[in-house]
Amino acid sequence: MSFRENLKRARSHIVFMAALASGLGLIVFLEHQSTAGASVVATDVELAEPPAPVPTALELFNDVAPLPLAAPRPLTEQELDYARTAWIYFANNTNPETGLANSADAYPSTTMWETGAYFTAILSANLLGILETDEALARLSKTIETLQTLPLFEDTLPNKAYHTVTAGMVNYANQPSELGLGWSALDVARMMSALGMMRTHYPTLATEIEALVDTWDVAAMVDDGQLFGTNVIEGEIHLNQEGRVGYEQYAARAMQRFGYDMYSAYETGEKLMVKTVQGVLIPVDTRLHRGTHPAFTVSEPYILDGLEFGFDNRSHRFASSIYQAQENRYTTTGILTAVSESHVTGPPYFVYSTIWGGGDEWAVMAFNGDRYDSKRTVATKIAFAWNALFDTPYTQKLVEDLSHLHDPDAGWQEGLYEVDGSPNASITANTNATVLASLAFRAFGPLSHAKK
Repeated sequence: MSFRENLKRARSHIVFMAALASGLGLIVFLEHQSTAGASVVATDVELAEPPAPVPTALELFNDVAPLPLAAPRPLTEQELDYARTAWIYFANNTNPETGLANSADAYPSTTMWETGAYFTAILSANLLGILETDEALARLSKTIETLQTLPLFEDTLPNKAYHTVTAGMVNYANQPSELGLGWSALDVARMMSALGMMRTHYPTLATEIEALVDTWDVAAMVDDGQLFGTNVIEGEIHLNQEGRVGYEQYAARAMQRFGYDMYSAYETGEKLMVKTVQGVLIPVDTRLHRGTHPAFTVSEPYILDGLEFGFDNRSHRFASSIYQAQENRYTTTGILTAVSESHVTGPPYFVYSTIWGGGDEWAVMAFNGDRYDSKRTVATKIAFAWNALFDTPYTQKLVEDLSHLHDPDAGWQEGLYEVDGSPNASITANTNATVLASLAFRAFGPLSHAKK
């Protein structure tokens, strides 16, 4: 058979092999293109910058420069006179039989928060030389003796209110109550802060203080590093977590002095959000107040933290922001601003003048969330406290503009109503104790470790 004939016979196989070769070549080409494309995509991903991490609410305060603290210095004669006026309140309002001090002038009721304020006033007056040490010890010992025998809510912890004459449990109308109102973990923590300071400054009372604390089941209000209080609602007792950012950390620091692990209460974590007020970042709690309306931010817990313990890095930044928003409001509007919780004349008798609260800046709220903006007070205690801590031209102006509110026979009034400049004429333990604590801080630094 000739070559030509053989080629004709094989042509079908040749076509098949050529097609197979072409197909393989196409596959190789496509795979190469696919691999090259993948390489390009991978290269694009590697070159793209990862998104910047979103800072937490707490990290936002890293850029807040804390205000410099005022250096301790001797008080002027005028400042000593201011302190004497504040002490007059307690000279007038302490029951000699029980040793308990009235929460407001001539009103025979008190709480653990205000009893803690009274103890702080005793220490401050003693440091300033207004009260002799023997009298300070006698007053403290008398009150501790009464506290050791107080009827306790469910035999556990102090009730929310007591009559200063009978030392019996009372309701909010100051009428005797067999069951009581429940206990406030924040109030008890304020009392623990005061007891811790008394134990340090008056070591002869240490045994009495330890015996007092042993009569209270303090552990009942601490669970998993948080604070819990009780409320009585229609005769039923309810346990509820207490404290929002500011108050919660102050209370945690107080409890830590007695060895309690308050890790959860002390940390802000996801409980913290940030609002901007007058161009300043303000710390706000993410949780609702009483489960119904947004929590509020006031000056009170931050000034107590600074005056009693000395700021830590976080509370110093928070307090600086809270103060600065108030100064900025004055700079912008010309309205004197020094706000916190205050007694007021007339209903609802006690309000929280906030930097931010209830969903709005500068809201004034009752505990139940109702608004009372006409009750906003330029608070005497806040003016003295900010001046002691930061001593700025604005704080000096605050004290000067409120200086006429002192009555040498009765004590310091709460402040001025912003709406018309008239006096908020309530005279209370908290205001007069804070004035004393502020002046003692000015002379000696934080009260927990102040040295004459």
